[in-house]
Amino acid sequence: MKIAKRKNNCRIILQRQTTKSYIPSRYYFQRWVNLALAKHNKPVEVTIRIVNQKESALLNETYRHKTGPTNILSFPFETPPGIKMPLLGDLVICAPLVAKEAKQQQKTLIAHWAHLVIHGILHLLGYDHIKKKDAAQMEKIEIELLARLGFADPYHI
Repeated sequence: MKIAKRKNNCRIILQRQTTKSYIPSRYYFQRWVNLALAKHNKPVEVTIRIVNQKESALLNETYRHKTGPTNILSFPFETPPGIKMPLLGDLVICAPLVAKEAKQQQKTLIAHWAHLVIHGILHLLGYDHIKKKDAAQMEKIEIELLARLGFADPYHI
């Protein structure tokens, strides 16, 4: 486990549980998280856990009751009443699935990683895409943030 230095009020704990797929450097994770949290003024801590398909499938089945691995899971932290903690939550990313999806969608790996991290942080901030209106709002933010990084709209490639 490696802990990234606090930048822009965000500390990242990066856990790499697999090394069989490309995983971006801590620098990129910090950059993407900072960008997604730019309007969030409170100091926060986020854990990003990079896993294999087996662990992703187990977590997906346990917490979402869905079979098989998924690219990213977001676990927002809910602070108990009366307790102040800077924990925003956890992201669990399945590295082999990210690589497979990037290839299928004809995206660069780095662009897909950036998209998923930003997407996950937005979930931790309370955004979702269950209703069409909410999905449109979340996608708009993702597209804008990814454009600042020089990446194309991930929904229209």
